[in-house]
Amino acid sequence: MAEAYPTFLAGQRITAALLRSSQEQVARKTADTARAAVTTASADPHLQFEVVANAVYRWHGWIKYDGPTAADLNVDFTAPSGALGEWTAIGAGHSPVIGSSAAPAFLTDTQDARGYLMRVETNDVASARSYGCLGTGGIPLTLQMYGTLRVGSTGGTFSLDWAQLVSNATAVTLYTDSWLSMLRVA
Repeated sequence: MAEAYPTFLAGQRITAALLRSSQEQVARKTADTARAAVTTASADPHLQFEVVANAVYRWHGWIKYDGPTAADLNVDFTAPSGALGEWTAIGAGHSPVIGSSAAPAFLTDTQDARGYLMRVETNDVASARSYGCLGTGGIPLTLQMYGTLRVGSTGGTFSLDWAQLVSNATAVTLYTDSWLSMLRVA
């Protein structure tokens, strides 16, 4: 059975708040955020949502990032206590980024006509996953992210948290215009 939220009923008064609750929320980075020499993930200052108790959300997004090859990007999420869900991101495999070539061999930190090998595993909403970097000043990489969040009896903040996988004095940066979009479905 398909889910939808809210359920509009015949004769129901339609208010601005009711209409707003049926729209997607979008959190977009309005400035670059750089983190150097830090491996403890913390909430991105722009990519956060307030979620309500006993609700179900589906979300997706696009993250543009860059950083030193030796650091990599480690992504995690913070969700309210008791929340469950899954997420995945399509992005470059981590440390080192591995590309393929016409020959039956792997090329490290290389992109060619065949592209990069990618990570596409599913993750628990409380589990971190790391993605590769090509080196600052190189070609920024992206993550396409998708997930579901089932909030328990406690509402609160859902945030994209991140840090370097390996501490490095050169920063990993999440760029302006990266975004997450969240829609309540139940």
